[in-house]
Amino acid sequence: MTIDSHGHFTTAPPALGAWRARQIKDFEDSGARVRPDELRITDDEITAAIDGGQLRLQQERGTDLTVFSPGAGKMAHHYGDARTSLDWSRVSNDLIARVCGLYPDRFAGACQLPQSPGDALAGSVRASAVELERCVEELGFVGCLLNPDPSDGYWQAPPLTDRVYYPLYEKMAELDVPAMVHVAMSRNPAIQGTCGHYLGGDTTAFMQLCQSDLFRDFPTLRLIIPHGGGAVPYHWGRYRGVMQDQGRPPLEELVLNNVFFDTCVYHKRGLELLTDVIPAANILFASEMIGAVRGIDPETGHHFDDTKALLDSIDSIADADRQAIYGGNALRVFPRLSRIPHIGKQQEVAR
Repeated sequence: MTIDSHGHFTTAPPALGAWRARQIKDFEDSGARVRPDELRITDDEITAAIDGGQLRLQQERGTDLTVFSPGAGKMAHHYGDARTSLDWSRVSNDLIARVCGLYPDRFAGACQLPQSPGDALAGSVRASAVELERCVEELGFVGCLLNPDPSDGYWQAPPLTDRVYYPLYEKMAELDVPAMVHVAMSRNPAIQGTCGHYLGGDTTAFMQLCQSDLFRDFPTLRLIIPHGGGAVPYHWGRYRGVMQDQGRPPLEELVLNNVFFDTCVYHKRGLELLTDVIPAANILFASEMIGAVRGIDPETGHHFDDTKALLDSIDSIADADRQAIYGGNALRVFPRLSRIPHIGKQQEVAR
């Protein structure tokens, strides 16, 4: 089974964006609230979006299941107040649950968290733990997205290793679900979103983890750094050297029991570097489709985000490692995937 660990509902019906625009405008203009139950999206609208988008590409590219979450850039945690973020998260997560209900063999949910910047951060982390529990226990989700910068481009929050985040980590450990560390939009005009803020966020979050003892406090916590880890594989020697200079443990001991990287890298040589530097056990297949890059690469004839075609073309990956990257690792990192009936059946047959 090929499991795509990183997909977003970027093709959601237009009514979702219209509801969000009203929510932001009404609160900014007068402090008014737009009720979540004012959003109207039919099942037909959802199937039209999925059938012509993510499902079609799954079938064309030979992937079986996607861990599916709301559009990351649209999380935009800086808008409004804590209630704004909570309502927006619940609306977004409920829509993902509907997708998973309509396509139970194709999608498993990962939730957006109602984070907020500034003084609201601590309260929003506690609210995030509650929303995570709702999504996992009631909606059947298998993971979540964790934004390391709820100020959206200005990096005003403490590092992810700060104790303010511990209520969320305690809930993640209790539920046995991972988080993908994924920034949202950038409202900073000096930092472009998908190529600047995303990759910079990946790199920054990894260094926060390296400089902490977070995993001593949460030895079972699992975090996924997307987009191939940003600069991490390319500068692996720098990280090793800095940790050595600081008297820290080797990276293998420090983070690789808990940190994983996905394959959202859109050229072959980048994926060759990722699979050469990072142990296969720490790599999850992912494409981010339909996401940051939607065009066709004229050098390959494939879409840039067709990472399966790129991985298939790399001969240096051993067969056992390839199987682990394509699906085996996802089943370890997202153990609740085994509760999906058809996946559980396949595992029983394999045993």
